[in-house]
This record gives sequence, C-alpha cells and structure tokens, in this order.
Amino acid sequence: MKMLINVPETVVADALRGMAAAHPELSVDVANRVVVRGDAPVAGKVGVVSGGGSGHEPLHGGFVGPGMLSAACPGEVFTSPVPDQMVRAAAAVDSGAGVLFVVKNYTGDVLNFDMAAELAEDEGIQVAKVLVNDDVAVTDSLYTAGRRGTGATLFVEKLAGAAAEEGAPLERVEAIARRVNDRSRSFGVALSAVTTPAKGSPTFDLPEGELELGIGIHGEPGRERRAMMTSREIADFAVHTVVEDLRPSSPVIVLVNGMGGTPLLELYGFNAEVQRVLTERGVPVARTLVGNYVTSLDMAGCSVTLCQVDEELLRLWDAPVQTAALRWGR
Repeated sequence: MKMLINVPETVVADALRGMAAAHPELSVDVANRVVVRGDAPVAGKVGVVSGGGSGHEPLHGGFVGPGMLSAACPGEVFTSPVPDQMVRAAAAVDSGAGVLFVVKNYTGDVLNFDMAAELAEDEGIQVAKVLVNDDVAVTDSLYTAGRRGTGATLFVEKLAGAAAEEGAPLERVEAIARRVNDRSRSFGVALSAVTTPAKGSPTFDLPEGELELGIGIHGEPGRERRAMMTSREIADFAVHTVVEDLRPSSPVIVLVNGMGGTPLLELYGFNAEVQRVLTERGVPVARTLVGNYVTSLDMAGCSVTLCQVDEELLRLWDAPVQTAALRWGR
C-alpha cells in the first residue's frame, strides 16, 4: 500500500510537527505528545482533556481550541496514550477549576486515564472523568468491556467544552458530558479494511463485494457481513438500529461521519438517505454535521450518530468553537 509517510516509526511525530506548523495558535509538544490550546491555562475555566490512539484524526488534536478541548494526548496508531501524557496535559490546562477527562470506552484508554487521574490528583489537580460508550452495534469487543466509544465523542467534547468556555464549574461540565453521552447512539459501516502504517496492508479481510455492519473504529468486527448494499439500504439499517436503541422523544443532532476513505460526495448522498429515514420515523432534526471527524485511517465507510438535545444542549452546540477541524461563531 502506498502511504504519504517517511517511516512508520515516526508517523505520529511527523504529523504533530506538521500540525504545529499549520496551527501556531496551538502549543504542540512533539516530544511528549501533547496538544494544548495556546492560551492555556485560562483563569477560572475548567480544563477539558481527551486523547486516544492516533489514526482517528481529526479526533482528538483537531478539536483543541476555544469552545472545545483544552488539550489532547495522541498515542501511537490505534494505541492508547500513556498516563504521563495525560498528567502533563492536565497540568498544562488546570487553572485551579479542575479538569474533565473525556475517555472513549476502550480498555487501554480507560486504564491509563484512571491511572492519570490518580497521579494528577496527587499533584493537587481536581479531576472528573466521563466515559463515552455510544456504539450500539455490539456489546463487548476485542478492545472493550461494554459498548465502544465512537462518534458521540465529538458531541461530548463540543458540548462539555462549550460549557467550560462559559465558566461552568467542574461538576456542571461533567454532568453535561454525561447527559450528552446518555443521549447519544452510533452505528458504523465498513466498505473496506483499514491499513496501518506499521503493517502496510489491510488489517483484516473484507472480500470484494461485501461490507461489515457495525464495525469499530479500529477495524473491530461488527454485527455481520453482507453483500454490498446501496446507500439507501445502509441508511435504513443503520438509522433504524440507532433509533430503536435511543428512542428519541425530542430533536436530534445528526453526525454523518466518514471513516477516512469515503469522499464527501458519497457522505452527502448518504446524509440525504439518513434524513429520509429520520423523517419517515418522525424524528425531528435540529442540526446536521457531515464529514470525516472520527476516522479509521484509510477505511472506506461511515457512521451515524444521533444526539437527542434540549434547549440547553442545542445552545451549547451552537456556541462558538475555534479548532483546527471544527469552526463556527464569532
């Protein structure tokens, strides 16, 4: 497989150096693998910190900035960051108001963020943690106990980040993050396998003419494999699965997310089908976001995430955000 890299061993460091050059408003510590908003710590503001394996860009580093994350910790490709990174990030953004860790439900991430919280508290930093576990495709997997954390991570980071930007105390920011996670559900579909830089070839076998329903963001198996389906058929299956689990009784924010290898032409076409199904199911849509946000390197495919919102959550969604990957307002 052809890749735009030097050697697999430096791919994360090279990407961070490039990010630093492109976004001088960020403080990018390449050696220690921490991305911090340039004005941190902000007096009186809760710090919001997340992280995970690289390969899911723009998650998480692309979401660092005013209105969203205070800092992010990139691990090696598909590998959790280590506790030292998280403690360093927490120390960099803590103004005395405390720090919220946003943790996707993968075993390595959970263990390392738990350890980091203990170490940070030993240094006098108040830490709260929120687990994101929105994937309805499977319960338990190669990487998790319970449901996986996927597209709802963006919603949690955006809405908790907006609350922190407004000056909400740590307990309130944590409560909003938990409410967002509780009101969010996701389902993903793979049209092709993922190729990691270290392996240089597809990490699993997905035969020509087949797709995987319920895939994870590391290429973990989903619910089942089927012969290739149309965009309409995939939307029918995915949205039905999410709606049946979420049972929304109020408007939703929709994230139609590309897995990294699917062009916007296809994603917008898929969004048309998603909107059709939601209309047929009587689910009102408050906002929609389409693009590659929670990816899996070069995997072709998509995921659908719905977040049921009230007036407060919708206001926080609309609040200004200025990050490398998400920008509106101001």
